[in-house]
Amino acid sequence: MKLKKCIFLVVVVLFVTAFFTYSGEDDYPTIDNTVFDNPQRPAAIFDHDDHNEKAELEDDCAICHHVYEANKLVEDESSEDSPCSECHSLKKAEDNSVPLKTAFHQRCKECHFDSKKGPVLCGECHIKE
Repeated sequence: MKLKKCIFLVVVVLFVTAFFTYSGEDDYPTIDNTVFDNPQRPAAIFDHDDHNEKAELEDDCAICHHVYEANKLVEDESSEDSPCSECHSLKKAEDNSVPLKTAFHQRCKECHFDSKKGPVLCGECHIKE
């Protein structure tokens, strides 16, 4: 009888431990980096809505999602329904003066430096698991 109770308690403890171990894992939203053949770092962790709320950017998508035509910024135009890789290819080209990796880093880091807020070091966005 004692053996059955002991086994029962061990099984309960194992189930409870497993439940809390696996339910505690967060699924962080990341920037899609599948366009890169061999990414050097994990995808940058980025919660779009949380970021925009903290940065007070809810009303001006064009700050990040800009549109250029003939190398000139088109005011009040936004590309928020398109992935960055639609305009920025992996390598610099005649119709793409800013490669994708540079576009991500310049847009984010310049804003973070200017506002004196937000991550600017590699490991602050590209968190290794």
